Amino acid sequence: MRSPRGDKWWLLEYCESSDQGQLLGTKMCRLEKRLEDCDHRDECELGMGFLKEGKVQKFRRSLVSKYGTKLWILRVTTTALIWISVVQLMAIGGTWGPRLLKDWPSCFIPADHSLAVQSSSIPTKVRLPPKRVYKNNGYLMVSCNGGLNQMRAAICDMVAIARYLNVTLIVPELDKTSFWADPSEFQDIFDVDHFISSLRDEVRILKDLPPRLKKRVELGMFYSLPPISWSNLSYYLDQVLPLARKYKVLHLTRTDTRLANNGVPLEIQKLRCRVNFNSLRFTPQIEELGRKAVRILREKGPFLVLHLRYEMDMLAFSGCSHGCNSEEVEELTRLRYAYPWWKEKVIDSEMKRREGFCPLTPEETALVLDALGIDRNVQIYIAAGEIYGGERRMETLSSSFRNLVRKETLLKPADLKFFQNHSSQMAALDYLVSLESDIFIPTYDGNMAKVVEGHRRFLGFKKTILLDRKLLVSLVDRYMNGSFGWDEFSSLVKEAHSLRMGSPKSRVMIPDRPKEEDYFYANPQECLQLLDEPLIST
Repeated sequence: MRSPRGDKWWLLEYCESSDQGQLLGTKMCRLEKRLEDCDHRDECELGMGFLKEGKVQKFRRSLVSKYGTKLWILRVTTTALIWISVVQLMAIGGTWGPRLLKDWPSCFIPADHSLAVQSSSIPTKVRLPPKRVYKNNGYLMVSCNGGLNQMRAAICDMVAIARYLNVTLIVPELDKTSFWADPSEFQDIFDVDHFISSLRDEVRILKDLPPRLKKRVELGMFYSLPPISWSNLSYYLDQVLPLARKYKVLHLTRTDTRLANNGVPLEIQKLRCRVNFNSLRFTPQIEELGRKAVRILREKGPFLVLHLRYEMDMLAFSGCSHGCNSEEVEELTRLRYAYPWWKEKVIDSEMKRREGFCPLTPEETALVLDALGIDRNVQIYIAAGEIYGGERRMETLSSSFRNLVRKETLLKPADLKFFQNHSSQMAALDYLVSLESDIFIPTYDGNMAKVVEGHRRFLGFKKTILLDRKLLVSLVDRYMNGSFGWDEFSSLVKEAHSLRMGSPKSRVMIPDRPKEEDYFYANPQECLQLLDEPLIST
């Protein structure tokens, strides 16, 4: 039996610990101690050959029997412990996360991930899924429109459509011409390499067209169209696929809500979820800054995220001007007429408000939060852009809840230096903080509110208070004109929202009116824990 460490180590230990070792000669011991430093293989082999003779060889055999058994027992014990640990971790891991998609990682990487990576000198080997091989029916280019979360949902739809049609998807182009005028490219917001590699078993995705096809596009040899909204897959199979086959390159110019919420095969619905919750990972820079913001908030205790959708674009687009002065109303009207894609121009603001189609004002929001019993000392992170009307409109809310924070006050200017004037990247920070909050409350059911709601459902039905705006504005008006007191107002508000906390429910389907039914990304029930199963505590 030979030592796995080699003959020289037996003699080194012997020379250092045994009087008999000295009898072999100090020169031999010094030679053996220097074997590791030999520059020439022949010299090392000569030393080893010389030392194998005589008493050293005999003494080594006596030590093998003594220490070899102990080494064998140590190896067996260590191996057994490792296997036991692996089995236990696998058993525990099976109970984590939504059951239908438990193998997918969270969109938000755990807080200690970056530290673990930095502390290891060995690069992490990512295990990629095998590529899906299929006959390519053409190349699909898409130009997304809208804000970050509108584009996020659209990208998920486009991946699903590309998979269904067996075409090659080109990394989507983001909107740079809308009200926000954000010049960010896809790779400035999302981890493009992860996006491509994580979906390679479903659809082929390229960063750019092959050179020969790019030249065809430059010459105008491609077909471009806006797909019909809320279309089912038969539309894409019958109307869109033939165009892709004919022209080789197909360009979809609008992508928002172009795939139906319902009536879609289960595997396609799950793919939409997979893209949303796994493949659309933000860049490492955005993820790290999001973790930093959450870490700062957590150091001070629980926090609530208020998606206060009261920015200029929202008010101009919706025509909602309740609480604005005459100059502000005029400014919002001019903005609405300035953008041709905001088709509705003449809007009755008060009627829309009574119907629940307007975002709550900061003043209304302060009353509602108080009526719901939100602790006045809790941290409230405002996930929004610049509030229209500034400090004047925020005065009531900030006086009622003094721990209001925003990313601009939470983080240092140097942290946000590269995110300034990039609304989608700033919105990505809000998105990450919203996912991690103890409570999420949107004051309007826009795209961010809906997509975050669905993502929080996927993360274990985290508490999301969905405000009934139509009822609330009626209650607020009656309370303000003295129809009832505070206790009755608070009681009515709490009762109305007792079942609007983001708990499991079936998606409401209205086949003839898709805009009025529940949005798929707000409640992707096909990807969540089954409703008839008991909830897993998180």
